[in-house]
Amino acid sequence: MSPACISSGKEGKALEVEELLTEYYGARPYRQEIYDQDILGALVATILSQHTSDLNSGRAFSNLKASFPEGWESVLNAPVNQVADSLRSGGLADVKAARIQRLIGDVIERTGAANLDFLRSWDDDIKIIDFLKSFHGVGPKTAACVAMFNLGRPVIPVDTHVHRVARRIGLIGPKVTADQAHDDLLALVGTDRAYSFHVHLIEHGRSLCHARNPSCAVCPVRGLCCFFVAQM
Repeated sequence: MSPACISSGKEGKALEVEELLTEYYGARPYRQEIYDQDILGALVATILSQHTSDLNSGRAFSNLKASFPEGWESVLNAPVNQVADSLRSGGLADVKAARIQRLIGDVIERTGAANLDFLRSWDDDIKIIDFLKSFHGVGPKTAACVAMFNLGRPVIPVDTHVHRVARRIGLIGPKVTADQAHDDLLALVGTDRAYSFHVHLIEHGRSLCHARNPSCAVCPVRGLCCFFVAQM
């Protein structure tokens, strides 16, 4: 393996990767105002985003809110097929409608209201993620997405893009799962850069580091990438 992959510790390499991606894609500071302030709504939206495109899930979420303007309790009390009909543009409508109703019912049963905004007052990020994961259908990535984007917490959700790019570069080992990578990547870049690093890896995975036929020739981090140097 090339010295580029082993000459420095992973922490130093991760920070160098972040600097190169910042230079290439631009700075990505966190701006809370662009994310949904309704935490339960954000959780519902994240569930809708599973196994579909951002465009389709966004359309389904807008349709859901327009169909039930009275709020989340009205979604819970509606016939499940009516909820599903509002989600058709997002795919897996029947499955997601039942999952969303179960989520809302569980939130009300455990907290007394269809509202999760109280999580803003919690100081412990791990406690927040564990609480969100305790709901049926909410996995580590979904919980971390809500914690990062909607609550502004320094965590790193690991989707397919983040997992692929981090593994190719050599920031995580080939056997490290996406669930394990959440903590591993955060330990490398620290809390101050968590959001920016996450967004940059997603941008890089979508723009250049594709699952098939990655554009290595123009990649700004190819000199640090174990996948690239292995092809040389």
